[in-house]
Amino acid sequence: MAARQRQSVAPAASSESQMTYSRFMQMFPDNDACLEYLRQKFYPDGSACPSCGKVTKFHRIKSRASYSCQYCRHQVFPTSGTIFHKSTTSLQLWFWAIFLMSSTRCGISAKQLEREIGVSYPTAHRMFKQIRSLLSDDDGAPLAGEVEMDETYYGGKPRAGDKMSRQERWEKKVPVWAAVERGGQVRAKVVPHMSIPLIRPHVRKFVLPDAMVFTDEATLYDSLHREGYRHKRIKHRAQVYVDGDVTTNAIEGFFGLFKNGIRGVYHAVSEKHLQSYVDEYAFRYNRRNDRQPIFFAILDRVVKEPLLAAE
Repeated sequence: MAARQRQSVAPAASSESQMTYSRFMQMFPDNDACLEYLRQKFYPDGSACPSCGKVTKFHRIKSRASYSCQYCRHQVFPTSGTIFHKSTTSLQLWFWAIFLMSSTRCGISAKQLEREIGVSYPTAHRMFKQIRSLLSDDDGAPLAGEVEMDETYYGGKPRAGDKMSRQERWEKKVPVWAAVERGGQVRAKVVPHMSIPLIRPHVRKFVLPDAMVFTDEATLYDSLHREGYRHKRIKHRAQVYVDGDVTTNAIEGFFGLFKNGIRGVYHAVSEKHLQSYVDEYAFRYNRRNDRQPIFFAILDRVVKEPLLAAE
């Protein structure tokens, strides 16, 4: 095997990484390269001009972050209507923030991003909020085959000097319901409280009727068989956690990743923003086996909102 060159930053032949620092810098060395990437995504050569309707090439206006039609000179703005809309932060720093967010298993905090890319904390917080807005998988394909369902509760831990009763602390917890297809994807939703009427619409939306569903003994799932689902339960109260193919270890594994990530990276999340953090962990979990790097999976989610994209 040939010796590795000391000056080389290219990934080793044995590395399975598809999106490295060196590849990022090769693809996006400056703002212009990032803008060109968005231009090719939204206005590829050979597409129709939004103004005159002619098939055209778009030429860069060097003094502005825009391109013009070769026929009518109508200008288009690749960042208009996107999460980068009217941002004064460098587009390359936006792309680098997405790279940092996508290259960790448990996420990265806004405070860490502030240190990494040299922006203010409010700017870093806003960037992550905008990026997380892209990560919901609610419109993904319904789960099929063997599906595990469970619920967990976030928050409500006592602090020093806390005199709340156990019941009061329990009432402060935020419920999260989730379902996972074994070997496949997860769907997770923050709900106001756990009840059959609240959970039923999520089950119908995210799980196909012919799925085999595995749960614990919670009464929340008593009506599944009446909904047409085949249903098996694991008896956690009897200290049984695996009985043949009956288990909920997969969904509990996702909850473990989520809670450990929140505890270790973010420390605390308000109920108002909890769903966006759940979406982030679900998005990463759903792409754990994909060949496409998560970085590009996030960039693929960047779209132009109609109300903002008028040019």
